[in-house]
Amino acid sequence: MIKTGRQIGDEGEDIAAAYLESKGWLILDRNYYFEKAEVDIVAFDRTQIIFVEVKSRSGIYFGRPEEYVTPQKEKLIKKAAEAWVYERKMETALIRFDVVAIVQENSEAPDITHFEDAFR
Repeated sequence: MIKTGRQIGDEGEDIAAAYLESKGWLILDRNYYFEKAEVDIVAFDRTQIIFVEVKSRSGIYFGRPEEYVTPQKEKLIKKAAEAWVYERKMETALIRFDVVAIVQENSEAPDITHFEDAFR
């Protein structure tokens, strides 16, 4: 069965959340939307709040997943992050932006690459 892009994305976000939890991080929110902006995962690593963009692909024929985090996408993530901390009255919290790239070909174990402080 061929998976849709949405299915690949949803599975990737589940894999990324489990990966971050295995590092001892607390998942605070998932798929937070503000207007047209979205953050896939909001996590806490005991020192700061991390806004995580998850990019998943079923192969690398069209490039690595992290290559799809464009400057426009970064801008939207920052906008959503700003709204998230404002809504929770946490504007003074330390924050960071990470990217988790996942490649899962066929039924193989996923290849997870975590880019900490991927953009500012």
